[in-house]
Amino acid sequence: MLKAAIPFPNIGPEIFSIDLGFFEFALRWYALAYIVGILIGWRMIARAIKTPQLWKNDTPPMTLEQLEDLLTWIIIGVIVGGRLGFVLFYQPAYYLANPVDIVKVWQGGMSFHGGFLGVVVAVWWYSRRHGLPVASVADAMAFATPPGLLLGRIANFINAELWGRPTDVPWAVIFPGPEAQDCPGVEGLCARHPSQLYEAGLEGLVLGVVLLVLVWKRGWLKVPGQTAGLFFAGYGAARFFVEFFRQADAQFITPDNPMGYVIGTASFGLSMGQLLSLPMIVIGIGVIVWARRRA
Repeated sequence: MLKAAIPFPNIGPEIFSIDLGFFEFALRWYALAYIVGILIGWRMIARAIKTPQLWKNDTPPMTLEQLEDLLTWIIIGVIVGGRLGFVLFYQPAYYLANPVDIVKVWQGGMSFHGGFLGVVVAVWWYSRRHGLPVASVADAMAFATPPGLLLGRIANFINAELWGRPTDVPWAVIFPGPEAQDCPGVEGLCARHPSQLYEAGLEGLVLGVVLLVLVWKRGWLKVPGQTAGLFFAGYGAARFFVEFFRQADAQFITPDNPMGYVIGTASFGLSMGQLLSLPMIVIGIGVIVWARRRA
């Protein structure tokens, strides 16, 4: 029985919209989170580039002009990788039958792990093409990413999407919509973990503060690769933990598998998010070890 819960705030996914008759423009919180997150990340890296003593041999890995050029490829990597990741990891059967819908990104459906791979490819390609040190460029991207994650997860909460599993904890939230209220075995209103805010706190705030302290106070950028490795492992660990409280995607939930596990049994297993996060943890630890030995 629900003892206490927090009603969902009266806020919609759109900040404002303009109807011109022949065209309607709407600015959404999620789009604003992407824009502001990228701008903050850009300014953070630019500040680091202007501080040569942070880097190995007191030499930044790129110029401000190269950073601006790379930013374009990062945006492409996020969008293309995020979309293809969602298509391949979460709904391959649907998009195989409806390939035209793959390009309809405005209908929603982005994967962080796919976007992450898209950024990795963009950074590697641009760095190799212009003769930049890949590990140091990756470090720059890594410590500047958490603000975008923080804002993105808050936007997920505002959109009332990616909510958590049913719970009776005092800070549970009653999300709107029939899908959020579809909780088998729960009578009356169904409250859920605000897992979007858990992710915002761990992936964005905690991981971001740790990386900033290590970069600006502990000289971690002087060992190319270890900052990126910590980001990989830190994000993977945070996401793996929050998945215990996050509702699995609807396509993975069946009467025989109510928890939506993709590996294991109906009572214990791994979600798709956890399955995709495990390689990040392993790779991140491996990159840190490699970077320290190389140094």
